[in-house]
Amino acid sequence: MTTRTPAEHALARSYTSGDGTVRFDVTELTVDHHADRSATLTYRLAVGRKGYDDECWVFTLPWSDKSFLDVLTSPAPDPERLRQLVQLVRALLEEWWDTKGADRRSAKMGRRCS
Repeated sequence: MTTRTPAEHALARSYTSGDGTVRFDVTELTVDHHADRSATLTYRLAVGRKGYDDECWVFTLPWSDKSFLDVLTSPAPDPERLRQLVQLVRALLEEWWDTKGADRRSAKMGRRCS
């Protein structure tokens, strides 16, 4: 089993959206590193909203921003840069959630699981 980096641990934490309306329970995070120094983050999530049953989703985020590659792979990343990476990924996850029903590109990033 591969040891997770601090960034992978931080990105795998469950959280609630900034406005408090959506809960993202991360049940699994896989980070695949590619030869071109990009990565793919694949989340398995239970998404909860008040008044609705939880929904199971798989969300795939291609990550080509090489400026954060060192944060993603470092055994001791700069805490501020790690915070920034986590905020960016969470913002993209929330954007996907909010737009998946209206934007074809967003819709392709996620699929419901059973």
